[in-house]
Amino acid sequence: MVATPKIRTQVGIIGAGPAGLFLSELLHRHGIASVILESRTREEIEGTIRAGVLENWTVDLMNQLGVGERMMREGHFHTGITLRFKGQSHHLDMVELTGGKKVTVYPQHEVIKDLVAHRLAQGAEIHFGVRDVALHDIISDRPFITYAQADGTPAVLTCDFIAGCDGFHGPSRQAIPAAARKEFQKIYPYGWLGILTEAPPSHHELIYARHDRGFALLSMRSPEIQRLYVQCDPKDDIALWPDARIWSELHQRLETVDGWTLTEGPIIQKGIIAMRSFVCETMRHGRLFLAGDAAHIVPPTGAKGLNLAVADVLVLSRALEKFYAQGDSAGLDAYAATCLARIWKGERFSWYMTTMLHTDEAASPFEHRIREADLDYVVSSRAAATALAENYVGLPI
Repeated sequence: MVATPKIRTQVGIIGAGPAGLFLSELLHRHGIASVILESRTREEIEGTIRAGVLENWTVDLMNQLGVGERMMREGHFHTGITLRFKGQSHHLDMVELTGGKKVTVYPQHEVIKDLVAHRLAQGAEIHFGVRDVALHDIISDRPFITYAQADGTPAVLTCDFIAGCDGFHGPSRQAIPAAARKEFQKIYPYGWLGILTEAPPSHHELIYARHDRGFALLSMRSPEIQRLYVQCDPKDDIALWPDARIWSELHQRLETVDGWTLTEGPIIQKGIIAMRSFVCETMRHGRLFLAGDAAHIVPPTGAKGLNLAVADVLVLSRALEKFYAQGDSAGLDAYAATCLARIWKGERFSWYMTTMLHTDEAASPFEHRIREADLDYVVSSRAAATALAENYVGLPI
């Protein structure tokens, strides 16, 4: 009989998304060992195209960690955004409003590529393609994880702590008894139909547009690829959206009175995503710590998802460093409260941007006017514009 392989580490990390990879890198810098278990293959996590707007401090952190070289070369550095409604464009100068801060458009899957390559070059253990991941004894001081390796061989990872960085559908949050989890959720009545098109950017920065027909967003992926979204019913069949209909809606929702035009090109990818806000305030249960999408989800309108995940693991890495260096568990005990103070602000901003910019068929005419007044106030009040800009580029960490 072949013995079950057993691995020992200090921190077992479930998930090789941004949260898990950043945490592994941060722990490595403190001399803390970790092992990452990931259910997908390396090709899958690096090939799943995801948008990415990085807050100012996230960019600084990547450079500090030595993984920002390609981002600085290929990313798009945006000093502002454009809000568009009633056919008029309104530029918000983020740099001027926030004392020099900006955001960087650099896709999440590119961040993952950079982090995976960097960690593997440092000799990190990342086990891709694992299955049947299960957490055990998480309220003891000897938790462990069982799983099947990529070849089907059962294995065991024993550790001091488990970091659940495995997303909304992963096993980590489910390992916390339902009665012990304090959760909050809002399901939005609209979704986004996103496309990638082979066309040069139609504008030098992101355009967020509110229109009676629904929301639209213009972004970019590269000098040759545009990323665009239109609000739709999240239950729509993608077959109901032929290319001609998508372009028609984009033209109508992004149109202006000053003659601006949208550049078209072949659509190379399209899909529909639903939108929700979710928070599990029980971010710690015994020796298990949740981070990133395992603990919270935001609608993409505020561009907060990846940044909130990185903030979680920055807090967790600092707490673990103090625990191992000084035997001080105060940071671990305060982990959830520390993270939630930031998470709820990110949830608020994402909800605010989403409800302000989208149209809801169930909303009353009064509510429609309130959303328009919200936008008008933002573009006519420096205080309101500053509040939006401060949240958009990232609150202090």
